[in-house]
Amino acid sequence: MNIKKYAVYLALIPFFASAEVLEVDKSHSEVHFSVSHMVVSKTKGEFSEFDAEVEVVDDKLVSVKATIPVSSIDTDNEKRDNHLKSADFFNAEKYPDILFESTAVKDGKLHGKLTIMETTQEIVLDLEFLGPVKNPWGKMVYGLNLEGEIDRNDFGLTWNKALETGGVVVGDKVKISISVELNK
Repeated sequence: MNIKKYAVYLALIPFFASAEVLEVDKSHSEVHFSVSHMVVSKTKGEFSEFDAEVEVVDDKLVSVKATIPVSSIDTDNEKRDNHLKSADFFNAEKYPDILFESTAVKDGKLHGKLTIMETTQEIVLDLEFLGPVKNPWGKMVYGLNLEGEIDRNDFGLTWNKALETGGVVVGDKVKISISVELNK
C-alpha cells in the first residue's frame, strides 16, 4: 500500500468506529445546583430524575444528550419547589423539560446547547471523564463529572425581589454539578 492510500485509510478509521451508548446508573448519579439566597447563603437543590444518552468511541466520550424533567426539582422545601415549578420560574406545566445536547468535547470541556423554557444558549462545562474500570460484577464502568455556571437571566428565569439592605433574594449565577456513573 502506498503512503497516500495509507494516510487516507488512517484518516477514515474514526468514521468506521462505532459509537457505544452507555447506560446511566441512576442510583449512583446526581444533578445538583446552587444559587445565592438573599446575598448571605446558598440554596442547594437537585433534579431527582433525568435521562441521558452518553456515547463513547474507543472509550472516549463523544457526545451527551440529556433530558431533565422540571417536575423533579427538589430543594428539600416543598413550598420553594412549587414556586420554582410555577410560571415565576421554570413554568413546568408549559415547559416540562430542560434539555442539553453536546456540540463538542475538547480540552477538558464539554460544549453544548442548554434549553430552558424557550431559550437555548451555548454553555461550556468543565469535564472529567473517567474509566473504564471493571466493577466486581464484571461490568465496565465510567464516570462523567461536569461542573459549570450559568446566568439564569439568560434563560428567562428573571423572578426576583429587592432587599431593603441591598441585593436581591435570588442570585443570578447558578452553579451546576453533575456526577454520572455509566455502564457499558
